[in-house]
Amino acid sequence: MADPIETKLVDKRVAHRYLRKGLLDEKEWERHLKALPDLSDQALTVEASIEGDADDEGEPAGPVQPVPQP
Repeated sequence: MADPIETKLVDKRVAHRYLRKGLLDEKEWERHLKALPDLSDQALTVEASIEGDADDEGEPAGPVQPVPQP
């Protein structure tokens, strides 16, 4: 039997890489995902805004500084 997937070491991106390299069985990964608990009721809504990037007309808030070239 295969070793259980260590969730603290594998995220979605790593799992896809392991699948491509053949280090992780796709059926095993799917079983793991289905076994995860549904925690959507514990999710929080996050509201974010960026201040100072643009004014009300959609124009830049200030002069654009050139990026120095090395």
